[in-house]
Amino acid sequence: MLSLYPLRTALNVRCHFAAPWRIELPDAEAGCAPYHLLVAGSASLELPDGSRAPLQAGDAVLFPHGGSHRLRAGDGEPSPARKIHGSHLAVETNDGTGPASDILCGELRFGPESVPLLRTLPDVVLVRTAGEPALASLRALIALLQQEADQERAGTAAVLAQLSSALFALLLRGWLEQSGTPGLLAVLAEPRLQAALHAMLAEPERPWTLDQLAALCHMSRATFVRAFRQTAGTPPAEVLTQLRMAQAARLLAQGRLAAGQIGEQVGYQSEAAFNRVFKRHHGVGPGEYRRTARQA
Repeated sequence: MLSLYPLRTALNVRCHFAAPWRIELPDAEAGCAPYHLLVAGSASLELPDGSRAPLQAGDAVLFPHGGSHRLRAGDGEPSPARKIHGSHLAVETNDGTGPASDILCGELRFGPESVPLLRTLPDVVLVRTAGEPALASLRALIALLQQEADQERAGTAAVLAQLSSALFALLLRGWLEQSGTPGLLAVLAEPRLQAALHAMLAEPERPWTLDQLAALCHMSRATFVRAFRQTAGTPPAEVLTQLRMAQAARLLAQGRLAAGQIGEQVGYQSEAAFNRVFKRHHGVGPGEYRRTARQA
């Protein structure tokens, strides 16, 4: 699933602050999703609508739509931050006298083909790993990122880049297990429906019927449609179209096949029909999408 929605990852700054401190981020540009990993200490997450959430060591928070937010700890005027430029990772610190917090801050960057995936995610994805045995992998990844950020060794930049590339998948897994929120990815977390989604992913070009998909899940057609809508928030046909269009966008970006050939690979015998669906889904036709992807 995630291979259909490519992204670039970056770990940008390590913040080692003593209270009182504050981090404020404005709205990010389209396709940019900031994240914060609290590796030590505590903090408060504050959103523009006035809502707040306490954060503790082991918490990871992602903003899929790039919304503005604030992290803070302690009362009173924040101690000014200053930058320490390491050889691999920028570091910010301050002269506060209160309890210390250690935060790793970075961003995920998504291409336009990832819009359907991002639509299924809320404004804030918060995953708490402390005391959660099922999230041991995410907790271990955060610990590894912290360990590498602490060091100035050969290859540290490459290791940080590779580790951060796994972050999105583990964050999504943890969020699905903790939230149970409906959406495209929630279908993968529902054992009763996994067979249908796996089949769509394996053969998007096949003219799947509801009866065929229901049979794969050992359900009646009515039960399958009801369960799928309840979990995904959309009917199976719409999910199949989303997967087809994501696959088509990836093939267009690679630039090796003609639009008609790509349409056939994702289940459209008519190039005109493929063009209509693609434009409705992505806002531009296949040709313009490919030109934009090449420029990017």
